[in-house]
Formats: sequence, structure tokens, C-alpha cells
Amino acid sequence: MVALGIDPGIATTGFGVVREADTGDLVALAYGTIETPKTDPLPQRLLSLRRQLMALVDQWRPTACAVEALFFASNAKTAMIVGQARGVALMTLCEAGLSIGEYTPLQVKQAIAGYGQADKKQMQAMVRLLLNLDTIPRPDDAADALAVAITHIHAARHAALDRP
Repeated sequence: MVALGIDPGIATTGFGVVREADTGDLVALAYGTIETPKTDPLPQRLLSLRRQLMALVDQWRPTACAVEALFFASNAKTAMIVGQARGVALMTLCEAGLSIGEYTPLQVKQAIAGYGQADKKQMQAMVRLLLNLDTIPRPDDAADALAVAITHIHAARHAALDRP
């Protein structure tokens, strides 16, 4: 399985591409961020996000995708804009014919660190260990997206065990 993880945002969207090797090991193929110019109007930023996501799908040909679920409580305006970016990501991945998993931050923390209250540093250290990387992936959005991809691979493994 090759999983594309997405940590959605309008200014910065994190992405991570993780492959499950035949041995069961996880390998980071690519990670980074998609950025949209703050000076562009929102519709152009959303279009730019869509185009860059499609380029990632075309380049890495994932077999599955995972997107972090929106979790905001304090700033409604930010939540709405991030929600629009998340919607563009979901639409783009669906349009590409990919299966999509959605995971809350709590689910990601439990899958990666085994603890739903894990902090950012604990999560980043676990992502580095699970992917056998020399350093913690940067920026934070990319590390978060890798964690989402790993979560999806773990969920697929568990689902396969549940099948008769």
C-alpha cells in the first residue's frame, strides 16, 4: 500500500507519502507542504491547492489516502476556511478515484503514540521512529501528514485482520 496523508490548511497543507514494504516496514517516500500565496483571493488559493494535490497524486500514484478531520473550537472563521481547504482535498482525492480515510487528531495520536494526549514532540519522535528517519520530519505540517498516512496504514492492517 502507498498512502498519501494530508493535513489540510489554506496557507499550508502538509502531505506525506508512506509505503508499506513487503516486510511490513513503513517507508517515507516523500513529505512536505503545499503552500498558497496569502495575497491571492480564496478561490485562487483553493484552485492552487487542488492543482498541487493532483500533481502529487499523479507523481506518487497512491493506492489510498487519508485526511485529518477538522478539529477547531475557538475560531469559527479559521475553521470555515480550513474546512474549505479540507473539502477541496477530499473532492480532489475522490475525483482521482482513491479510497479516503478520515481520522481525528485523537485517533492519529492513539495510532502513532498509543496515547490520545500525546504532545507534538512525542508525535514527531514516534513518526521518526516508525519511518526509521534520521531526523524528525519538518515542517510540523509534513510530520502531521506522515502521521495521518501511518494511521491509515495501521487502520488497513486492522481491517484486514477483521476480515474472515
